[in-house]
Amino acid sequence: MAVVIRMKKMGRSHQAFFRICAFDRRAPRGGRPIEELGTYDPRVPETDARAILRKDRVDYWLGVGAQPSDKVAVLIKKYGTNGTHEAAQKSALEKLAAPKSVPDPGAPASLPKPKKTKEEIAAEAAAAAAPAEAPAALTPQPPQHILWQRTY
Repeated sequence: MAVVIRMKKMGRSHQAFFRICAFDRRAPRGGRPIEELGTYDPRVPETDARAILRKDRVDYWLGVGAQPSDKVAVLIKKYGTNGTHEAAQKSALEKLAAPKSVPDPGAPASLPKPKKTKEEIAAEAAAAAAPAEAPAALTPQPPQHILWQRTY
């Protein structure tokens, strides 16, 4: 039986993810695999954390003659045994596993006004009842020619 290592598409429309599986060459894309070897999720924000492979099983299937598809061959080259991006993948996975820091929300934008005491209410009433001794300052008027200008 000819074996290939390729991706099996899963998930919803516009939210696909893939399982990397060993298939019989004649099986359909979403068919039953011989063995699941890892996953690839293109929606993960960290590029190096998107592919997760079971390296020992991938090495076994490559050792018995399984042929990887073009895309899976790139993933195996990057993230397989002695891959070129192994260190970057390890750091990306640690970064995703770390708890997210939530900033302190701070004080609320608007606080309810504190209730006034009886003394404060009495002081405001006394201030309003007292006659205003200082006359209101006159505001300067603009020149007459500015008042009659058209503004359109």
